[in-house]
Amino acid sequence: MTIHREGIKTIMIVSIFFVAVNLASFYFISFDYPWLSWCIFLLTILFWLFVLSFFRVPKRKLVTGDQLIVSPADGKVVVIEETVDEEYFKGKRLQISIFMSPANVHQNRNPVSGEVVYTQYHKGKYLVAWHPKSSTENERHTVVIRNAHAEVLVKQIAGAVARRIVNYLKLGQQADQSAEMGFIKFGSRVDLLLPVGTKVEVGLNQVVQGGVTVLARF
Repeated sequence: MTIHREGIKTIMIVSIFFVAVNLASFYFISFDYPWLSWCIFLLTILFWLFVLSFFRVPKRKLVTGDQLIVSPADGKVVVIEETVDEEYFKGKRLQISIFMSPANVHQNRNPVSGEVVYTQYHKGKYLVAWHPKSSTENERHTVVIRNAHAEVLVKQIAGAVARRIVNYLKLGQQADQSAEMGFIKFGSRVDLLLPVGTKVEVGLNQVVQGGVTVLARF
């Protein structure tokens, strides 16, 4: 397991906070209330470990395949339904949505290989990630990857806590399946829009892993 580069600054800030709070606690409080100093130490180290785990990037055997559509994120499948996309396709698409809790790995991956033909960041609200309107009203970043089978739209969506979306794909770039696409800080959601009729391989509430779980097949 490694630590994602997006977390280096945050971890440094939290580490400084951890050291400062505990130095002050043991210097000013421990003589009169030693139990309180140890409680503060325990709470702050648990918080530090939580932040550290949030930016973890576990080693995995990544899945690839020309016919496969691989999960772009860790989390739980919360939507499988037909929808009308107004941003890019201007028509019906099959939507698969994955909710990412703060405990999930937050690195996002390319569901398919192909050329990046669309990339757009949208400012927006911070509704809870499972809200039906979060796909169209929240802060989000949309990319479309085109290959010989179809165009696949991936949308990174900020939630009530997540306030920073990072996407590394560039227009015209050749994206490799299961390679890193981006990162969302502190919980959110990823939507995948596929051609209607695509064979879905997962069910609602199923837990999936980015770069590993096959969501659907062309």
